[in-house]
Amino acid sequence: MQENFSLQPYNTFGVEAKAKYFTEVNTIDELKEALTFAEKQSLQLLFLGGGSNILLTKNFEGLAIKLNLKGISEESINDNEVWVTAKAGENWHEFVMFCLQKNYGGLENLSLIPGNVGTSPMQNIGAYGTEIKDIFVSCKVLDLENLELKTFNLEQCRFGYRDSIFKQEGKGRYVILEVTFKLTQKNHHIKTEYGAIKSELENLGIKNPTIQDVSKAVINIRQSKLPNPKEIGNAGSFFKNPTIPLVQFEALKQQFENIQGYPNGDRVKVPAGWLIEQCGWKGKQIGNVASHKLQSLVIINATGNATGKEIFDFSTEIINSVKEKFGIELEREVNII
Repeated sequence: MQENFSLQPYNTFGVEAKAKYFTEVNTIDELKEALTFAEKQSLQLLFLGGGSNILLTKNFEGLAIKLNLKGISEESINDNEVWVTAKAGENWHEFVMFCLQKNYGGLENLSLIPGNVGTSPMQNIGAYGTEIKDIFVSCKVLDLENLELKTFNLEQCRFGYRDSIFKQEGKGRYVILEVTFKLTQKNHHIKTEYGAIKSELENLGIKNPTIQDVSKAVINIRQSKLPNPKEIGNAGSFFKNPTIPLVQFEALKQQFENIQGYPNGDRVKVPAGWLIEQCGWKGKQIGNVASHKLQSLVIINATGNATGKEIFDFSTEIINSVKEKFGIELEREVNII
């Protein structure tokens, strides 16, 4: 247990903020021990995974717990299906690479997403036509109210777009300890119709892609337009893509004929990056903070010296300008502490 501990290395924005107390746990027993300490001291809790989805706007006057639970296990269900379970502290991309080396299909479109396995169900991470819910079996959690272990199945997680029970009524109540995914061993479902995957595969000269080829294409695309958090502080996509009523979208199309949208029933998903770019934010810098020059959806700690408050205020200005121009209110995807 360490006091007055810097969390700068534990968040991908590289923001300086201190935790009153900090500890790392490698087992469930160590986790329970830390929770008992927090309860005796009446401390708030902050659980840290890969630190890729948080913005620290101030010092944390509680106990920050870094979850280092590690381990991967496999269970072959039949000739084609395999269930792979990963502990919460496993790095997400390394886990995806582990599965691809074994020729397990289903995760390839989610390559190079920052963070750890434990946070993946919280916001139902997704990219290039795949979401966690598509390959999710269950997750084991610790209930902070009674320190009991529970298992949530697909239905109980109530996954939505960047959403789950863990961001709604279960927020702050459960700690995800491990996640089980159902993957394919033979009959892989290759998804190449989303984003620029098809054209990237053509660039690579690949006509009949394997799951490994799809992963390589996704990695190339992400590296070409998203900054590496190890080189420049960021948390990936800062905002959710808003979903608006079809009627509102049609009205906006009258005014902005190039507006992009993906219809789903009587609603339309509008790319937040496009909206932000139209408001002149792409590559724009204010003080220590900027919108990335290649992807306006990503806010960066441009100088390395930005405070969490500066980043938060920058995001507020983006929200205000998009609302003023399009009448659409952007929602932050990043968890604000």
